[in-house]
Amino acid sequence: MKAGNLLIALGAALVLVGVGVRLGLFGWFGRLPGDIRSEGERTTVFIPITSMLIVSVVGSTVLSLVARFFGGGS
Repeated sequence: MKAGNLLIALGAALVLVGVGVRLGLFGWFGRLPGDIRSEGERTTVFIPITSMLIVSVVGSTVLSLVARFFGGGS
């Protein structure tokens, strides 16, 4: 029963993120200060350091909350 509720919540969250991307709400993502972009004549190097730090913090927080509410945490 708990696994089903978790899957429903994750699916709903994924739909909300997809709608946000579709509406252009995440246009700032990848263009933050600290994201490195180097463009040459034939090559482009993009290293999204700040963006990935944000993804890591948000992901860790969400997983911590999921573990706490669904009995995985101590």
